[in-house]
Amino acid sequence: MGDSVDKGYLEKRLAPEFAKVLSNPPAYLGAWTNEKIYRKIGRDIIFPLIPTPLDPLVTVTDRLIPGPEGAPAVPVRIYEPRVRNGVLPGLLYFHYGGYSIGSPAHEDAMCYRYVTEVNCVIVSPDYRLAPENPAPAAYEDCYAALLWLAANAKNLHVDPARIGVTGFSSGGGLAIAVCLMARDRHGVKPVFQMPVAPTIDDRLQTPSSREFTDPRALNYGSCKSLWNLYLGKGHENREDISPYAAPSRATDFSGLPPCYAYVGGLDPHRDETMDYVARLAQAGVPTGFTLYPSVIHGFELEVPDAAASRQATGTAIRALRRALHPESGTESLAARSAAGRGRPDGRGR
Repeated sequence: MGDSVDKGYLEKRLAPEFAKVLSNPPAYLGAWTNEKIYRKIGRDIIFPLIPTPLDPLVTVTDRLIPGPEGAPAVPVRIYEPRVRNGVLPGLLYFHYGGYSIGSPAHEDAMCYRYVTEVNCVIVSPDYRLAPENPAPAAYEDCYAALLWLAANAKNLHVDPARIGVTGFSSGGGLAIAVCLMARDRHGVKPVFQMPVAPTIDDRLQTPSSREFTDPRALNYGSCKSLWNLYLGKGHENREDISPYAAPSRATDFSGLPPCYAYVGGLDPHRDETMDYVARLAQAGVPTGFTLYPSVIHGFELEVPDAAASRQATGTAIRALRRALHPESGTESLAARSAAGRGRPDGRGR
């Protein structure tokens, strides 16, 4: 591995609002510390689900949809406004977890917020996880969810011409993969993509993928482990890795939907994200991007009330609203509720 930054880089460079992460590192890191321990203990113990309280403005439904040909059905979680006016845009939300842990329920809080503030219907697939189900299972399940959402748009009161895709980390990688698949297979094409700090380059040769080594945040070692789980050891030296599994390997990004992306300055995924948005722009794809300095991978999840977190989440919500409600400037469900026009009970304050 190449030279790493000074071992005290987190103490020196991390924004003060995130200092508590140093004494309480993200729980998901345990999944990729030791593969033998991971296989023995299991993901439910390593990365347990802490239930999120229900949002009274959101209805949540779990169901099964048809999976890829020859594969099992895919569980999906559907989030809808409890009170709605007319047909809404759809948003496919792919959960995080290094392609090997997590579930839609782990991201309930963000999905509630997107439903109420973007004013949309979210479908979040519980795609198959590695190592039991390595690539292509995850991205094929996610593509099946896109096809199902488009085919069932009428029943969901969703506009099939306004379907976006988003996700954080591996979920961001899957969002990009689905966009590539939709283009290449000439199927339903999302109108917008928002990959957040996406996990997309298994070769781990960028400066940021190799320089960050502190075990208290996503680092070179954890990235190497998660890619080994998803693609098998030795993947970085193989030429047959699908760009749907590792989108940075794609050679052509033309024809993809408009994009907004962001990443933290102390994130190993920093450079692969910046490379992706640069190549999108060079291919003529309308692209927006924000780099948040002095924060780690998943900063907005670890300290959601920090200034950078509020800015990142707020900007993402505005980007989704502009893309999915291009002509209406739609008022969010949360704002309508606050004004007494859309409470579940139909009353004012």
